[in-house]
Amino acid sequence: MPDNSSSKPVAVVTGASAGIGAVYARRLAARGFDLILVARRADRLATLSKEVQEKQGTKVAIVAADLTDAADLGRVEQHLAAEKRITMLVNNAGSAKLAPMSATSTDEAASMIALNITALTRLTQAVLPNFLERNSGSIINVASVLSLHSLPISSVYSGTKGYVLNFSRGLQAELANTGVKVQLVLPATTSTELWDIAGVPLSQLNQSSIMTAENMVDASLAGYDRGEAVTLPSVDDTRLWEAYDAARGGLVAASQTGQPASRYGVN
Repeated sequence: MPDNSSSKPVAVVTGASAGIGAVYARRLAARGFDLILVARRADRLATLSKEVQEKQGTKVAIVAADLTDAADLGRVEQHLAAEKRITMLVNNAGSAKLAPMSATSTDEAASMIALNITALTRLTQAVLPNFLERNSGSIINVASVLSLHSLPISSVYSGTKGYVLNFSRGLQAELANTGVKVQLVLPATTSTELWDIAGVPLSQLNQSSIMTAENMVDASLAGYDRGEAVTLPSVDDTRLWEAYDAARGGLVAASQTGQPASRYGVN
């Protein structure tokens, strides 16, 4: 864990070895945080740790762990629950396999569910008691614009990210009268290694639709600073989200009649 002699707040970043997570680590170090970096690749974490320590004087703890592994996840939970200086958790770790269900193995589907849903939920539960006791803290859940939509190749991935959306929105409502803040981030296509791992190389996509990881994180942190509950880094017209969210609420309200809809002819 970070040196307890430090007075800096601590930010936890999962999936910190590359891409979006590594950028979050650099930006939060520049903002004055000490860091706990979590990812499978210890070698990459060591390189990133050396970089931010040299540039920012940041104290960094490396936790090499596979968050899809129950033992590793439990070990990370214990770390986070024990560190009282944690004031921010960035749930960034995620995996994707973009393929039809017929071409997605049960292990691949289970891995997405374990990392995108189970680990995110349990790590949130690990830090939340300390946040509530202190009545301050921030949780940033990185989901995807595919939380809002599903493609023929994204049924499991979109399903897991849809969970993150609803989990985050429910948690925001639960914590509304506390000092604990939850930001939901819904990036669109971002230039990271995830695409090659997912089976859809970035070279096959519309290049004008791809945002750099640096721009994505900078826009998301700008949204965080503005107090946004939901940040879509590439969407200029915020009224689109507002209309979508209002329609969701309206549809739920319209369902509360206690009667079958008339079109079904049920007496």
